Amino acid sequence: MIRGIRMGVLAVASFGISSCVQTIKQDRVEVALVNAGISEPLAGCTAHRMAQKLTIAQLHRLQALGVEMHSYRDYIDAVRRVHDPDALEVMISSLALCKTGLIH
Repeated sequence: MIRGIRMGVLAVASFGISSCVQTIKQDRVEVALVNAGISEPLAGCTAHRMAQKLTIAQLHRLQALGVEMHSYRDYIDAVRRVHDPDALEVMISSLALCKTGLIH
């Protein structure tokens, strides 16, 4: 009985930590996209999907780009230089789905 309660508490704590990490990932991606010249609504939508689909390591590589970007095209070109096809696919598909309004 006590073991079951402990497992339940651990599951709830794990979910809370996971949710917090997801929020932090999403917020950082959104800020980077806005700084790259993407509108806030599009950046928010795109960041949500990117934070769900990319690992923390992939997001760190993107963050380390350190390239000045003025548009989403500049951001896509910079992501290409990371040589991570998954990150590039998620970036382009997220921008496309959000820009067309297929996801919000």
